[in-house]
Amino acid sequence: MPDPSSWLHAATATAAGGHVRTDDGELSTALASPLAPHCTGLTPEQLLAAAFASCLHHAAVEAAGEITDEAHTVQVRAEARLGRDDDGRYRADVHASISSTGLTPAQLTELVEHADRLWPFSSDDASRHRLTVTRADSPNR
Repeated sequence: MPDPSSWLHAATATAAGGHVRTDDGELSTALASPLAPHCTGLTPEQLLAAAFASCLHHAAVEAAGEITDEAHTVQVRAEARLGRDDDGRYRADVHASISSTGLTPAQLTELVEHADRLWPFSSDDASRHRLTVTRADSPNR
């Protein structure tokens, strides 16, 4: 992994009590509950789709800026599906598509390829991201 001082941005979010929120307060929304199916709120697959659309949109706008002055027309659509393996673990399948008004098919292909290489969740390389799950320190210490 890169030197921690090389990170461009960071964010923290907390999910508890049926809600998820970012620590800066920019996002706060209800979550669906597997223990209370009658509860309304975002599901994990909705959050995954939104996160991937947001991440890829960021990369696509950056890539479009090098191809055209129409970067403001970039649209990303992401579809996330969750399934379960025989051992009970979840698996995710995310498909994203990028469009932009006014680009030739060749320019759009270049945009998609460039955007896909920028973000760590590339369709070609699953080794570019890492998730570490650890026990939190007790808040009552």
